[in-house]
Amino acid sequence: MVVDLVLIGLAVTLFPLPIMAFVLVLASAQGLRKGLVFIGVWLVSLVAVIGIVVLLTGGQPPPPRSPPSRAAQVATLVIGVGLIGYAVYRRRRNRREAAGPAAEARAAEEPESASDGVSFRSAAAFPLLLQPWGMVGAAAATVVQADLSDAGNVVALVGFCLLATSTLLAMELWMVFSPERAQRALTGLRQWLARHKEPAIVGLCLLLGLWLVSRSLYLLTT
Repeated sequence: MVVDLVLIGLAVTLFPLPIMAFVLVLASAQGLRKGLVFIGVWLVSLVAVIGIVVLLTGGQPPPPRSPPSRAAQVATLVIGVGLIGYAVYRRRRNRREAAGPAAEARAAEEPESASDGVSFRSAAAFPLLLQPWGMVGAAAATVVQADLSDAGNVVALVGFCLLATSTLLAMELWMVFSPERAQRALTGLRQWLARHKEPAIVGLCLLLGLWLVSRSLYLLTT
């Protein structure tokens, strides 16, 4: 369970779309406060998903090969296949769009998007809209195996939430302690992600999907 949560947490925290949105939030007026709203909603959504699973299981993992355990493994398999399919879909779509000049024009214009229009309401909505819910669903299926009587499992759950939020927290703290330098660096990061986000999304979804599929198939067949 721990390895699965670490891999899923890394994929969530490195997912490009929330990072790009968070840079816009930080660059807006009262960006630090809006950033806290963004992080708060992001964390609450993660904790809520894990909390729902824990409530359903009572904090006790189902017995091996039991119907609930099998159902969690099947759900993980389905999510893994879905992530692989999504990666293939985006890769094919990007190949079609890359042939035309319109894609290059959009990529050139995207980093120049204005951030002044980002409101507190938008800062609260972005995490819900841009959260990689497929990956979070994979984490939820993994949490079914958590035993809350084991302190190590509790630490793993807390660690997952922090790991999945670590990129946002790092950017927020950087803006607090070195705002001018951080602003320049984060603007450059967003411009770089605008040009390379598609390969990053495809790579993250494909790698995590392959891991989830192989892991769930192994558990289902042993």
